[in-house]
Amino acid sequence: MKQSELKPLTDDQLSEQLGNLKREAFNLRFQAATSQLEKPSRVREVRRTIARIKTIQSERSRSAAK
Repeated sequence: MKQSELKPLTDDQLSEQLGNLKREAFNLRFQAATSQLEKPSRVREVRRTIARIKTIQSERSRSAAK
């Protein structure tokens, strides 16, 4: 997902999305370990989307603290 797709989401939606992506990353790691990974680039996409969500969450918490 791109940052422009994530920005309008609420905090609850972001947290839910983050949980889903972490679960997917966990499953992808197991698939990679057992050589069953069909799309290796998906691992990179998931990691980057997780980082985007965490960045948005930290930006919002910093702006709320001010």
